[in-house]
Amino acid sequence: MTLDEKLLSKIIEFQKSHKLNFVIHFENVKYPINDVMIIKSATPVSKPTIRGGVYFSDTSDFKMKATVNDFSILPLLSKSMLGPNTEFQELKITTNIPFKNLQKNVTFFVHLTNSIQRSSYIELNMTIITINS
Repeated sequence: MTLDEKLLSKIIEFQKSHKLNFVIHFENVKYPINDVMIIKSATPVSKPTIRGGVYFSDTSDFKMKATVNDFSILPLLSKSMLGPNTEFQELKITTNIPFKNLQKNVTFFVHLTNSIQRSSYIELNMTIITINS
């Protein structure tokens, strides 16, 4: 599994005109996630490096932002995010994308960088590590 920038760019373009259904997997439980946005952004490093001795960072990366309405996920979030833990837990997010009359299963592996609890949803901010289809 690698970070396929060409596939990610196609998904970003496809999302501009189609709604995709995404699911995040935690400990064998699936939680639907909403309002998924994928963007490519610059990072605050001038060359590829190991950041804080914990994870690799290139000069740009792909970010995923989403919301989840199921608050039962809250205890699981602190287990997967750097901060309360010394390592990121890799999370799995899946979707199906119709490509040329076929359903293509796409799996993202992400690191949760932070979460923000609102009154009616939880906002998740993630960095995409790998993608496979």
